[in-house]
This record gives sequence, C-alpha cells and structure tokens, in this order.
Amino acid sequence: MSNTRSAQPETTFGFSRADFDRVRALIHRHAGISLSSSKQSMVYSRLSRRLRALGCTDFGEYLDALESGKAGAGEWQDFVNALTTNLTSFYREAHHFPVVAEHALAQAVKGPVRLWCCAASTGEEPYTLAITMMEAFKSLAPPVSIVATDIDTAVLAKAERGVYASEAVEKLPPALLKRYFLRGRGVYEGQAKVRPEVRALVSFHAFNLLDARWALQTRFDAIFCRNVMIYFDKPTQHSVLEKLAKRLVPEGLLFAGHSENFTQARDLFELQGKTVYRLAAKLREAR
Repeated sequence: MSNTRSAQPETTFGFSRADFDRVRALIHRHAGISLSSSKQSMVYSRLSRRLRALGCTDFGEYLDALESGKAGAGEWQDFVNALTTNLTSFYREAHHFPVVAEHALAQAVKGPVRLWCCAASTGEEPYTLAITMMEAFKSLAPPVSIVATDIDTAVLAKAERGVYASEAVEKLPPALLKRYFLRGRGVYEGQAKVRPEVRALVSFHAFNLLDARWALQTRFDAIFCRNVMIYFDKPTQHSVLEKLAKRLVPEGLLFAGHSENFTQARDLFELQGKTVYRLAAKLREAR
C-alpha cells in the first residue's frame, strides 16, 4: 500500500455573476478601474487568495465583510492590490525618454526640475527616469526630483527596495548596468540593485488618482501617466486629466501609453509628439 497522501483539491468558492458585478462596482468606486465583463475568471483567481486568508466560504461573505469593515481596516487596500495590473520594465516605450531628457535640460535653466510618475508599479519606470536624468545632466546628482506614486502598496514596497532579478536588467546597455546597478553576490547572486544615487532621486508614495482632493499640490515639469487611463472609463479619464492639467507648469508635458489617446480632452491637452501632450493653448495662456 502506498504511503503517498493524495493532494487535497483546491477550495472552490461560490462566485455568482451578481458577486462579480458587485466586485466591478466596488473597484470602480474605489480605484476608478473599469473591469471588463470578460474578467470574471481573473477576478476569481486573484480574490480567492483573500477569501482563504480571511477564512470566508464564498464571495458574498467576503464582500459583505469588506463593505461592513469586519474584514479589517487594511482589507480595502488588499482588495485593490489584488485587482490592479502591474506590467512594467526598464525603458518601456523607450521613445519617451530622449524627449523628457531634452525637456528637462531646457526647463532646468529656470530652476530644479520636478517629475511625477503616476503609476510607479515595481519601480522600473521612475528609476529609468532617474537614470535618464543622470545621463542627460552628466551627473549623479542632477537638479531633478522624481515623485513616484501608485495605488498598489505591495508593488511600491518592492519599488522602494530597488532590487530586481537579473533578467529584469539584462537588456540594458552594459555601460548603464555597470554605472547604475550593483550586482548581487553570494546569497544575492542573480539580483541587481539600483545604486544609492539613483534611489536618492526618487520618493515613493501611495496615491489614488481617484481621490476627490489631491494632497499633492506641486506643479511638475513633466508627468508620466502611461498605461493608466486604459483602465478608466471616459468620464473618469476626463476627471483625472483635469486634475493632471492643474499639476503641470505652463510648459509641462504629459506622457501617455502607446494605446492611449486623449482626443476626448482637447479642452485640456493637445498632442505634442508620439503619445506626448502639452497643455491646451487656453490653459497655457491662463497660467
């Protein structure tokens, strides 16, 4: 007789279409994300971990506990973290970085340059910005500050550490890799860490673009809000774009993702280049 114990089947949770629609409404309300009706399996897969963690037997019980507060004060954040998508890499959509470098050099004659990365994810984008600035100014301490925000606190924690698997940096030019990363050795073999000078340029903060009032009042020379708007419906997009417009200096630039366009917001922005926008003429003149 075999002593091998049979594997226990994975727990199956009750997840009705009504439960799914409720999830869609909640994530839209709290994070502005418009989940497609085809994402029911994805939602089940991601949220079922939260049900197991809390000992819930079905999604109805979990959502009731979430909305009543019985799930705990931090569960809303865990709910949002579970449903956000974080696809990023170093120098993703690379055509933007020479543009922001040239723009930063021009703006620096007026004073320190301020940049905002709205969807920092695990840090690759803001660190790419930091490296771009160091290369542009030919200095490890350029006159630049970078604010990096994200709604997902789990990815922000990884971003703040600045440690990546070697595969994440292997496509970088060897000169940049040597100049701006530390190679792990011993127990850290197979990892790379951004150098302290790179990390020092970036400040990370949890931030929800859907907050009614933004605590962030700084005006920026450039804002990277790439591949964020695709998760919002048109009214939410316009509302967020209105707030972003108020956070740009008159000559500021807004960088969007390759599949995004803001034709519905011509009152706010006009196309400056490939997925690069500047404030509409009326707004520039008003500043």
